[in-house]
Formats: sequence, structure tokens, C-alpha cells
Amino acid sequence: MFVIDDAGHNEWQLKPFLELPGPVTIAVLPGLPFTTSSAESVRNAGKELLLHQPMEALAGLDPGPGAIRADMDDATIRRVLRNNLAQVPGAAGVNNHMGSRATSDIRVMSTVLDELSTAGVYFLDSLTISDSVVHSVASLMRQSIWERSVFLDNTPDRASMLHYIAEGTKIAEKRGYAIMIGHVWSAELAQTLADLYPQLMEQGFSLSTISRIMMDSDDDDDIGD
Repeated sequence: MFVIDDAGHNEWQLKPFLELPGPVTIAVLPGLPFTTSSAESVRNAGKELLLHQPMEALAGLDPGPGAIRADMDDATIRRVLRNNLAQVPGAAGVNNHMGSRATSDIRVMSTVLDELSTAGVYFLDSLTISDSVVHSVASLMRQSIWERSVFLDNTPDRASMLHYIAEGTKIAEKRGYAIMIGHVWSAELAQTLADLYPQLMEQGFSLSTISRIMMDSDDDDDIGD
């Protein structure tokens, strides 16, 4: 599964990803000039839509508008999530933008996961920090969550992207799926994925979305664990 983050700043970076063959998931940031139009474009292209929820990071990095911070009370966290989800109607799920501090906070993530369960959307942990508490909190709440397998473009050159895609396919062979996250600002990523698509199909891989796997799993309790 390919998840493409950081949509909402403009249309031109998003466009080539909407034209990719097969299922692709696009995560749109809230509160930006092109949030609404980007979400609409994703839906119209038949791609899966996520809210790319800004969350507080360590080291004081600015996650952008609509962020969830660790010092917010539960009611404020819920209100922020509802407001942001309203900006991307039709979103199947939420993944975190930054969030190294917020995803390390048990109370914050308990509130986030409870609110998203009520809204009927899933959570994908981008795993921006190794000691994220999301999985353990979800397990205690008896909820299923999802986790990023690899980042594709931490080094945004084609050779590195091909390396991480290959790493992702190895994970998929063992686990049955892999969630590979890239970003709309990666100049070569869309073309790399388009070029690689026929080869992946020939190798027996199929592109999917988390929603499809959830539907096909028939509520398998192991999904997301």
C-alpha cells in the first residue's frame, strides 16, 4: 500500500499521484489553502482519502494548523479532530503528521483513538518515533490500528526510493502487506511509482488500501497488530 502524505499546500504536486494506476491513499493536511480542493480531487480520482492530522513534535517543530498538542485537554483534542475531519469529508482514516511527542503520550492517544472509533475511521501510525505508544494503547482499548512499514523518500532520490520500495515488498512477502509512506513534494516519487507499477504486478504484488484489507479481512482480530 502506498500512502502519500502532505497534500493540501497546492494542486500541482498532488496531480501526478492522482494519475497513478491502481489504488493509492492520499493524506491531506487541514487548514491549508488547498485542503478542500485537494480532498475533493482525491475523492474524484477514486483514491483513498486520509486526514493527515498534525500533532505535536519533539524539539519544538511546528506541525502546522489544526495540530493536536500534548497540553490540550480531552475535549479540545476531540474538537480539533472533528473540525479537521470536517475539512476532508469522506476520509477513511487518519494518520499523524509529525507527532513524535503526541504519539508518545498515553492520554492523548487514548482520546484520539476513542474519538476516531466514534467517527468510524481508522488510525495509521506514521511511526515518527520508535517508542510510540499507539499500538499498546490500541491493544488496551481492543482497537485495531495500522503502522507504517517504510518511508520511501527520507532521501528523495530515485535510487533510495527504489531501495525502500524493495524493502517494502520484502515485508509484504512475509506479512501479506506493507504500508509505504511517501510525500507529494518528492519530485521523482510519482514517476518512480508509475514506472514500477507494471513490474510489481508481474512479480505478483497487488496494490490495495487499508479500507479494502479491512473489508476483506472479515474483521480478523490480528489485522493491525
